[in-house]
Amino acid sequence: MSVAAEDRFSRLIAKVAQDRDRQAFEDLFDHFAPRLKAYLMRLGSDAATAEELAQEVMITLWRKAGLFDATRATAATWLFRIARNRRIDSLRRDRSALLDAEDPSLRPPAPEDQDDELDARMREERVREAMKELPEEQADLIRRAFFSGLSHSQIADETGLPLGTVKSRIRLAFTRLRRILEADDAVDTD
Repeated sequence: MSVAAEDRFSRLIAKVAQDRDRQAFEDLFDHFAPRLKAYLMRLGSDAATAEELAQEVMITLWRKAGLFDATRATAATWLFRIARNRRIDSLRRDRSALLDAEDPSLRPPAPEDQDDELDARMREERVREAMKELPEEQADLIRRAFFSGLSHSQIADETGLPLGTVKSRIRLAFTRLRRILEADDAVDTD
């Protein structure tokens, strides 16, 4: 957009702010409303929602034109930022309306039984000890797969190993871990 056009839009917003100039508002509306609608549709809003949001932005312009500062942003930047924020607010409202306050998945989990928590900590410690007995290349693959959450393909990409090698080393590591843990009297394998 040219500097002259931006200056013109800034002056029109100033007229709206100072005089509630309807013609200045109409000129701004005619220029920006269709552009705002198209922008909102590109962001994923359907036509009706985009139209509604664009009108809300223009109402905001009418009500808050005095907040516009041409030294901080162009008229277009200011209006498109308002449009983006209105869309985000709209999405948040829509999402929160879809939530069911009685949905069990929204409730915090019940506190764990302390015995179970102690058992889990002991198991975790035993597994960490058993991992020290693995060859480093197997232990590394186990850490990547289960502590870092990488897929076998991602591990192969990161390490440069063939996918089959990654899978067989992880399988061997599990077999070895199982034997170590089954032989450990402190671990309940049932």
